[in-house]
Amino acid sequence: MPESTVSETTRKLSYGEAVNAALHRLMEELPETLVYGEDVGVPGGVFGVTRGLRKQYGDRAFDTPISESAILGSAVGAAMMGRRPVVEIMWADFSLVALDQIVNQAANVRYVSGGRLAAPLTIRTQQGNGPGACAQHSQCLEALFLHVPGLRVCMPSTPQDAHDLLVTAVHSDDPVLVVENRTLYFGAKEEVRVGGPVLPMGGSRIRHEGSDATVVTWGAMTWRAVEAARSLATEGIGVEVVETPWLNPFDTGAVVGSVRRTGRLAVVHEANVTGGFGAEVVARVVGAGVVLKAPPIRVGTPDVRMPAAPVLAQELVPDARRIAGEVRTLVLGGS
Repeated sequence: MPESTVSETTRKLSYGEAVNAALHRLMEELPETLVYGEDVGVPGGVFGVTRGLRKQYGDRAFDTPISESAILGSAVGAAMMGRRPVVEIMWADFSLVALDQIVNQAANVRYVSGGRLAAPLTIRTQQGNGPGACAQHSQCLEALFLHVPGLRVCMPSTPQDAHDLLVTAVHSDDPVLVVENRTLYFGAKEEVRVGGPVLPMGGSRIRHEGSDATVVTWGAMTWRAVEAARSLATEGIGVEVVETPWLNPFDTGAVVGSVRRTGRLAVVHEANVTGGFGAEVVARVVGAGVVLKAPPIRVGTPDVRMPAAPVLAQELVPDARRIAGEVRTLVLGGS
């Protein structure tokens, strides 16, 4: 990865503000960067994440018609011609309108051109359930995109990672899907290192240490898993929470190493259980020949559409209490 031309500073930022800081940094250090999408320019984004870009960088940050296929199609072409577009798809659900542009075009450019062309574009979107999100604004679709060779995928959970992973994505010559979470945008502010070196893709984080079970998770579920691990620690159950903010490339080695130490595996994600990336994580651990003390489990949203009523939706998405209960059964029931 190249060195940043922006000097390193530290600022106290929320998750959404950290994304904004990364975009400002990228617009400054990479003149070929464009930022666009629905309500991205003048309004500053539906969640305020792109505020100030239009004012500071002019026509390099602009609004588009309500046409995801046009947004992604133009981004593929611009990337092939030397630009680094950062396009926003307001809700991950709406990316389905542009599947052809993402799956058949962006992910294929390098291969079908024999390496003569690349598509260095970044797709920013957000997913996850929020109050009243309902069925068409709440789907967690990371597993769908992880099935596509040539497409990188990450899901940051902290302000620092929200900044760093986006910077890495835009510097990459591959198309990258950066999946944010609306429930994190306006969370507590943290000290964020802005500027400095561009970090490589991949890696994982141990968010909580323990020796009785490994919980693998990503995105907004990370902090619910940590809360569950802290609760279980008061009962004498030690849970190691491994967060994998990069899902492609995925840090299989770190996950396998943790499960070898603990002997038990739970994968937690907000997405529906069936077909979720949790199944792939389980397959990789089992395929590595890890001897387990109990069958692995997946904790996710049941295979139903998300109801509009917040009280009903809250019962479906995994929370700390449910995660703790599943892991407690895994440990005590598998002894």
